[in-house]
Amino acid sequence: MGNNSEEDMKLPLLQQSDAVNLDGSRAIDVDVKVTTVIFKIGGVECASCSTSIESMLHKLNGVKRINVSPIQGQALVEFVPELVSAKTIKDTIEAAGFKVTEFLEQDIAVCRLKISGMTCTSCSESIESSLLTVEGVKKAVVGLALEVAKINYDPNVTNTTRILKAVVDAGFGAELIGSENDGNKVHIKLQGIISAQDMDSVRQYLEVINGVNDVEMDIKEGIVVVSYDPDLTGPRSILSLIQDCSRGSGSYQASLYIVEKQRDKERHHEIKTYRNQFFWSCFFSIPVFVFSMVLPMVPPYGNWLSYKVHRMLTVGMVTRFILCTPVQFIIGRRFYVGSYHALRRRSANMDVLVALGTNAAYFYSVYTLIKASLSDKFEGQDFFETSTMLVSFILLGKYLESMAKGKTSDALAKLMDLAPDTACLVTVNNEGTVLSETEINVQLIERNDVLKIFPGSKFPIDGVVVDGQGYVNESMITGEATPVAKHVGDRVIGGTVNENGCLLIKATHVGSETALSQIVQIVEAAQLARAPVQKLADQISKFFVPTVVAAAVMTWLGWFIPGLAGLYPKTWIPKAMDEFELALQFAISVLVVACPCALGLSTPTAIMVATGKGASQGVLIKGGNALEKAHKVNTVVFDKTGTLTVGKPKVVSAILFTRISMEEFCNTTIAVEANSEHPIAKAVVEYAKNRLPNHKTQTTNGFTVKEFKVEPGAGVGCKVGPKTVLIGNKRLMRSFNVPIGHEVENYFTDNENLARTCVLVAIDGTIVGAVAVTDPVKPEAASVVSYLRSMNIRSIMVTGDNWSTATAIAKEIGIENVFAETDPLGKAEKIKELQAKGMVVAMVGDGINDSPALVAANVGMAIGAGTDVAIEAADVVLIKSDLEDVITAIDLSKKTIFRIHVNYVWALGYNVLGVPVAAGVLFPFIGVRLPPWLAGACMAASSVSVVCSSLLLQTYKKPFAYSR
Repeated sequence: MGNNSEEDMKLPLLQQSDAVNLDGSRAIDVDVKVTTVIFKIGGVECASCSTSIESMLHKLNGVKRINVSPIQGQALVEFVPELVSAKTIKDTIEAAGFKVTEFLEQDIAVCRLKISGMTCTSCSESIESSLLTVEGVKKAVVGLALEVAKINYDPNVTNTTRILKAVVDAGFGAELIGSENDGNKVHIKLQGIISAQDMDSVRQYLEVINGVNDVEMDIKEGIVVVSYDPDLTGPRSILSLIQDCSRGSGSYQASLYIVEKQRDKERHHEIKTYRNQFFWSCFFSIPVFVFSMVLPMVPPYGNWLSYKVHRMLTVGMVTRFILCTPVQFIIGRRFYVGSYHALRRRSANMDVLVALGTNAAYFYSVYTLIKASLSDKFEGQDFFETSTMLVSFILLGKYLESMAKGKTSDALAKLMDLAPDTACLVTVNNEGTVLSETEINVQLIERNDVLKIFPGSKFPIDGVVVDGQGYVNESMITGEATPVAKHVGDRVIGGTVNENGCLLIKATHVGSETALSQIVQIVEAAQLARAPVQKLADQISKFFVPTVVAAAVMTWLGWFIPGLAGLYPKTWIPKAMDEFELALQFAISVLVVACPCALGLSTPTAIMVATGKGASQGVLIKGGNALEKAHKVNTVVFDKTGTLTVGKPKVVSAILFTRISMEEFCNTTIAVEANSEHPIAKAVVEYAKNRLPNHKTQTTNGFTVKEFKVEPGAGVGCKVGPKTVLIGNKRLMRSFNVPIGHEVENYFTDNENLARTCVLVAIDGTIVGAVAVTDPVKPEAASVVSYLRSMNIRSIMVTGDNWSTATAIAKEIGIENVFAETDPLGKAEKIKELQAKGMVVAMVGDGINDSPALVAANVGMAIGAGTDVAIEAADVVLIKSDLEDVITAIDLSKKTIFRIHVNYVWALGYNVLGVPVAAGVLFPFIGVRLPPWLAGACMAASSVSVVCSSLLLQTYKKPFAYSR
């Protein structure tokens, strides 16, 4: 009761603090451009902190309005950018003694690009650098494994065309694949358009429709993309209006346009491209290899290769040159293009290494051809097979890597495919009778539509059951295999399966608002975000390629100079080679074997698989940062109500302490508690209604509730007519100097010993009655706490409930450390105290009243999310409201970080072991050397090994000790 309601917490930011308008009025000069920025601030703990920040910002010229919220740890500032900058405001806040962790402009658009041509971490860094040079781009994140870029930009300064151009100028392919509002867009195909004037008339017609935000036209294809507000209109209404407009002109027909799934299409195209390039490369390189390495060893079949064409130029040399050239310049063109753009950016990547290696082999071989055609005594050897085999093996590696990377996002792809393509729309009259049934595309569903769900069918959207009952399998969303009973009024989640019973549901969440869409958005964002552990790969990549080139040059000099000086026996040099050629082969092998591709894929592929796997099991992990923090957790702090307990309190007894009638007592509690969304308040209201079926929400004198106020962690107070009413715990009573007699104390003690929560009701300073509320402990709570203890993780309870009740529940569960009677800000303080002692803390709460503690913790875990999965305060969202998933999140993070470390061993192991061997360290001792073509095979194998290693996370299973 003393906590804010869930709906309250979803109101616009900073509702807890009054706005400060610096010019003394509500109006803002319409001629002056005003920017709004949200600053996330650490250390804002009370109202005095808010006042301190506001007083400092008052002094800045150009700041128009300030809102500071100590609960959310955020400040909203409206300012004139021509007079003051966001950075100046940030510096001012920090000068007041607070830390600004992030600041986001509200007038910011987000777009996503599909990037092609990236090969390693240096490529993604180059793209980010290029994007950040575009004026108006605020933030750019490029995911190497996903091949996707997410850009935050100011639409008033730049646009997607300039952003795309920046990527193309950097030497990569780019395609716009979506924005953050894609879920509220409908694509419509217009057929029969006569002219551009018809398209303009459609645009003008749509733009005046209430709820239409934006209209995009593709005149060539006849496609209209309409962005809309689902609260005001919907796709079916928009399509109907366009059809009505077309009937007037008679010149075109309108229909829904189904956008193909670009992700799968592009992935298949990429795999097919690499496959075709590899096959064509093999078509030329295999004969070169046979003519160079096989036939000369099996006379007389290879004798014809030695026939001289001109002087010392042989048929074999000419044939190998003819077959190698297409591979080098046509099939291998991608390496030249990539190298050109990399060097133009003053950076280096895998393409540079490959181009250097293959060019060295190819052009030296061309030199041998020219020398042989001009000399009668030249006996040099060409290396055409080195060039072709290198290209072939690298393309094979990219082909296998592309297929493996496609599997890393299988879990996410399966989530996206859960929703059906069609739904049965029904028309119902006021009596609830179904008048008609129509099959429509899911994209045409609007809010408040009534849909019929047959047994065995999937729910297309989130909604509420309005008729019928049955069992629903929600395992694909929550991971819970046991079907859940659904009755009238129960919520259903899109993508789940109706196992039996025919249900009628009303659509409540459509498009990007559905739980499934939000899960996909969270997982995609997590896969795109960089984990701190990836910094190692980023730092290495900055100097990796130049170091490799230097090592290759040193290798060549280290073999060539001693060879000329006769410092090693001539017998070390293979037949038909000289010192230069032997040194060249060693140098090429070093260039090729030390590719940084595997290093760049080590972290993102593991995170992609882990976040997708977690989502399929009901655990949403918001990025690599949360994954990395979770594996270090050694203390878990639990909220009580709704977390350790079921969260559905029931009143088990009630008592009156004065001569007040039960009717007046019930009417008063209903009138007051009906204004609160707290679970205990709802339980009290339900109990009062049952005791008084003909209840009224007013007092018998006809007075309504006024001056309703929530006291966080204590209760509520208000005026009911002329009377002052307080409902809450003893702390609330004491704060208002309400005396607590022996009878009240005894009632409290008796119930608290039974782990019940007592709620006192006081009228005009006198406690008139009380109710005892019980909230059963979740059945898995004790086993989860025990399992955490076996993992050397300490469990602590922090609750706003009284000490006796909290201690009794903690004892039942097995938690030794309890902090009771703690308000929301006090919970955050307890978290900080634990962190100050060196503990890595995970906070598990309901994501509403616990939001300050969730933010303060190293890892915030929001439990009980249901269909509202987008809880901003949490790092991890546990969809099922199951405490066992706390262990799943921690265990999965440990497995993921271990897998990332294994990937680094694979990636760096090839280089640490391969580079010395390629450089010929073992050759003087045991005669082992790594030919360039074999070095290329090792390089390709390193990337494939890393991706396959990450794919092993697909086999992850919840710890057997506690799974059901």
